[in-house]
Amino acid sequence: MILLIQYTLIFASVLLLVALGGCFSEHSGVINLGLEGIMVLGALGGALAMKYMPAGTNAFVMILAVCVCAILAGMCYSVLLAVAAINFKADQTLIGTAMNILSTALATVIVKSINVAENPDNVSSVIQYINAKKAFIINIAGFEFNWFMVIAACLLGISYVVLYKTRFGLRLMACGENPQAADSVGINVYKMRWAGVLISGLLGGLGGIVYITAGVSEWKFEVGVAGFGFLSLAVMIFGQWKPTKIALAALLFGFFRALSNVYTGFAFLAALKIPSTVYNMMPYIISLVVLAFTSKNSRAPKAEGIPYDKGSR
Repeated sequence: MILLIQYTLIFASVLLLVALGGCFSEHSGVINLGLEGIMVLGALGGALAMKYMPAGTNAFVMILAVCVCAILAGMCYSVLLAVAAINFKADQTLIGTAMNILSTALATVIVKSINVAENPDNVSSVIQYINAKKAFIINIAGFEFNWFMVIAACLLGISYVVLYKTRFGLRLMACGENPQAADSVGINVYKMRWAGVLISGLLGGLGGIVYITAGVSEWKFEVGVAGFGFLSLAVMIFGQWKPTKIALAALLFGFFRALSNVYTGFAFLAALKIPSTVYNMMPYIISLVVLAFTSKNSRAPKAEGIPYDKGSR
């Protein structure tokens, strides 16, 4: 039971962070289907930070450095979406798809190049962070408390306040609902959409490093992030683009993802002799079922996915 709670919270943290990133982007009017790719690059940035930080580095410094590198990598990659979708008014769905395809290949090439440079016989796309990962974990009576859980909870509160209690958040949402009206009262729609996309890169990149450190001490970048970016989009839609509801949806989906890690510890589940692959599929199956019944009542920002043309007012 402790392991189930532990894994549920850490996977929910991943889904929460990335879904909040998508929430900011879509509230600004830009659909970010590239969250999967942003997660991969964020994971790469954080993993490289853990790889090259000196042994014996203070835990706080390690956490700060890893988070900053993951955030910067995610934001830099999200610039591709911002430039193409906002400045060049390209199709946002195609851009996001291209970003997802490119990210895994790019990360694999970078990691293999680094490994070959260090050891010509090592052509793998694996980065290990066995000792560095210990900085994020505190063992409390058998429960592995992860500092990323606290970071996710704090960012949830910050996201709620920013979106609903600040001028910036209200302007951001205005740009996703009616950009022409927002522009008419002096709001720079382009800048607000850039801000929304960059924030999604920040949160998506952070979610990427949380995901690859959730249960292992090394990561093979050829596998990407196993569809967690798309699962986060499902969490965002199920959560109605609202931070508090997104948090509840993240816990639900995180629970089903956690089952694939711990089901052998429950006698009644082990007795069913269901293949492990079925448990791995569970969160994705649940997402299809949930969205099939709830998506008709979803209310997305009205102007999401529609390029803004200042001259069309």
